[in-house]
Amino acid sequence: MYNLLKGKKGIIFGALDENSIAWKVAERAHEEGATFVLTNAPIAMRMGEINKLAKNTGSEVIPADATSMDDLENLVSKSVEILGGKLDFVLHSIGMSINVRKGNHYTNSNYEFTHKGFDISALSFHRVMNVLYKNKAMNEWGSIVALTYMAAQRVFPDYNDMADNKAYLESIARSFGYFFGRDHKVRVNTISQSPTLTTAGSGVKGFGGFLNYAEKMSPLGNASALECADYTITLFSDLTKKVTLQNLMHDGGFSNMGISDVIMEDFSQSLE
Repeated sequence: MYNLLKGKKGIIFGALDENSIAWKVAERAHEEGATFVLTNAPIAMRMGEINKLAKNTGSEVIPADATSMDDLENLVSKSVEILGGKLDFVLHSIGMSINVRKGNHYTNSNYEFTHKGFDISALSFHRVMNVLYKNKAMNEWGSIVALTYMAAQRVFPDYNDMADNKAYLESIARSFGYFFGRDHKVRVNTISQSPTLTTAGSGVKGFGGFLNYAEKMSPLGNASALECADYTITLFSDLTKKVTLQNLMHDGGFSNMGISDVIMEDFSQSLE
């Protein structure tokens, strides 16, 4: 432990269970000296174990639907009150595709599902920052981070409409990040994480096969949820005060690979 977040206060969205990246971020933030509020949608809280995490980290839990401005206003105002001052960091770790859950192919989307997934997975990030920005709830040099995936730039067929959601999420980070930086000296970034075996990620068709493919393609292998948490902590810390508007690849080098020796050997064998 380095006390990187000693005295810092924040909000962590999206911790569902011990497999969640947000869960790991909360544990690491606690270890590094931060205090924070945990939040998730009421339905997700019933499915998960967030109260266990709250107990272990000495945190309070405030339910909030990230698509509701009223809920977010309540969350931010109560968090500032509970924590005794403005916030230094916020993690947005929210994503859901009803089309994926229902098995709807991308070319045969249910657009009501598409809209709902977009609202939860991407527009919620704009809403969260809107409330933080208007209420001047962030300290100068604070840090806002959202989690994304490389399907925002490249085709991964079974990632479905979540790819569109992540593309919009990354654009929001840049656009809102400009105003947040200019007006309040707050940085906004996204972390593009390796495929990670979380409750949400494992719902994508063929996820296990792609996890193995990415592991073989990446020179350093896939980044784990805990390693993503460590990276997130550095972005919350004062060591990265001038990093903003970035989509930061945290994928063991996968994003810059064309092909690896191991993958080439696999294909060569299949042709023999």
